[in-house]
Amino acid sequence: MTDATASSSNSNQTYHPLEHRSKWGRVFLPIFASVLLIGVSYVGYELALDLEVAHSVPWLMLGLALLIALGFEFVNGFHDTANAVATVIYTRSMPAELAVIWSGFFNFLGVLLSSGAVAFGILALLPVELILQVGSGSGLAMVFALLIGAIIWNLGTWYLGLPSSSSHTLIGSIIGVGLANQFLAPQGTATSGVDWSQASSIGLSLLISPLIGFGMAALLLLAMKFFVRNKQLYEEPKGNQPPPWWIRGLLIFTCTGVSFAHGSNDGQKGMGLIMLILIGLVPTAFALNRTPDSRYLDAYESASQQVETALQKYVKPGATVTDAQAEVAHAVQNKTWSDTTTLALQQFIHSTSEEISKYPTLEAVPTSLVTNMRNEIYLIGEALKLIDKNKLLPMQAADLEAVKTYHHAVDDATKFIPPWVKVAVALALGLGTMVGWRRIVVTVGEKIGKTHLTYGQGAAAEVVAMATIGAADHLGLPVSTTHVLSSGVAGTMAANGSGLQWSTVRNMLLAWVLTLPASIAIAFGLFVALRQFV
Repeated sequence: MTDATASSSNSNQTYHPLEHRSKWGRVFLPIFASVLLIGVSYVGYELALDLEVAHSVPWLMLGLALLIALGFEFVNGFHDTANAVATVIYTRSMPAELAVIWSGFFNFLGVLLSSGAVAFGILALLPVELILQVGSGSGLAMVFALLIGAIIWNLGTWYLGLPSSSSHTLIGSIIGVGLANQFLAPQGTATSGVDWSQASSIGLSLLISPLIGFGMAALLLLAMKFFVRNKQLYEEPKGNQPPPWWIRGLLIFTCTGVSFAHGSNDGQKGMGLIMLILIGLVPTAFALNRTPDSRYLDAYESASQQVETALQKYVKPGATVTDAQAEVAHAVQNKTWSDTTTLALQQFIHSTSEEISKYPTLEAVPTSLVTNMRNEIYLIGEALKLIDKNKLLPMQAADLEAVKTYHHAVDDATKFIPPWVKVAVALALGLGTMVGWRRIVVTVGEKIGKTHLTYGQGAAAEVVAMATIGAADHLGLPVSTTHVLSSGVAGTMAANGSGLQWSTVRNMLLAWVLTLPASIAIAFGLFVALRQFV
C-alpha cells in the first residue's frame, strides 16, 4: 500500500460527516434565530388582530391546543425532514449544519406556498358531525386525541431511531377517533365513523409510495450505471472529499426539492388541525372566511342559482321533504343518495343562499349567526362532494359544471387558511428539523445498507423522493417522506448489490406495519378518556 493510499484510507476511516464541524452553523444560527423571532412576533400580532372580532376567547384552552398542534409539526420535523438531509450529508455534498439549516429553510418555504388541498383532504376523513360540532366536548376531544396520539407514537419511534411516517400516524389516529365516535354513540343514533372510501384512497397512496420509492430508485441507479460510466459515482466517498460538481449540484437540488415538497405536503396536516381548533374555540373569528374578494357573495349567489336550476332537472315528481337539512345530513353521514336527497339539497341551498344574501359581505354576518351559517355551508359542500367526486347523482356535463363551480364557491367560504397559520406551522416544522434530525439521519445514512452510501445512490433516492412527494402534493394526497426516501435508499442498496442490514430493515418494516394499529389504538383510547373530561 502506498503512502497516499494509506493516507486516504486512514482519512476515510477517521472522518465522520456528523462529527465534522463547519463554520456554517455559526453563520446561519443567528440568522435563523432572527427569523424565528420575527415569525413569532408576526404570528402573535396577526392572531391578536383576528381575535378582535371574538366576543370571548378561552385563552388557556386555545393556547394549550395551539401548543399541542405546533408540537405535532415540531416532532414531524424530527422524523420526515431528517430524511431529506441524510443523503447530502453522507455523500459529503453539504456539511451537516448547513444541510439542516438549508432543509429547514426550504421546508419553511414549502409550507408558506402550499395550496391547502392536502389539509382538507385529511379533514375529510373525520366524522362529519364532529367537524360540524367541533366546539363541543366531542369535537375538542377529537382534536386533542388526534394530536396527542400522533405525538406519542412519533416521539417513541424517533427515540428508537426508526424512520416512521407522520402521515401514517395521523391517518391511524383519525381512524381511531372515527371508530371511537361510533363506539360511544347511543344505540340507534345515526353517527358517522370513518369515511372508508377516502381512507382507502389515502391508505393506498401511503402503501404504494414506499414500493414506488424502492423500485424506482433501484431502476434509476441501474440506468445511471448504464449511461453514466463514472466509477467514482458508485464508490464510497473518500474522507471529506465532495462528489463531482454536477452530481453535487443534483444532490443539493434534490435535497432542496424534497425539503420543499415535504413542507408543502406534510405541513398542511398541521394547518388543517389548527383550523379545526380555531373554528371550535373561536368560531366568531374563524368559522367563515371573512377576507375573500369583495365580489365574492355576488359570485356565490349566482353559482347558487345555477346549481338550484341544475338540480331541479333531477328532482323526481312527487318527491317531498319535511326537513331539508336533516335529509342532507343523513346523506352525507351515510354516503348515500335517494330521490328525496336531490330535492332536499335544492331546498337547503335555496334557504341558505337567502340567508346569506341579506349581508353585503361574509364579514358583515352577525357573530351570533356565524357558527350555524358555517355549518350549513360546510354541509352543503360535503353533499356536493357526493355528486362532484363520488358521482352518486349522474348529471349531464353542463349541470355537473354548475355543481363544481358552486362547490368551489362553498369551499372558499369554509376551507381557508390564514397566512399566520402557515407561518406558525412553517416555524415549528423548520425548528423541529434543526433540533431532532440526528437520530433518523444516522439510521438512513449508516444502518440501511451494509456499505457506505455512494453519490449515485444518494442522487437516485432523492430524485425519486422529490418526484413522488411533489406529484402527491399536486394530487392532494398525503404520502410519507420517510417511507419514500428510506425505501429509496434500500432500493439503491439492493440494486447496487451492497446488501441490506436486515435488522434495520426488519425494524423499519415493523414500524411501518405497527404504526397504523398502534395509532388507531392510542387515539381510540385517548378519545374515550378525553370525552369524560373535555
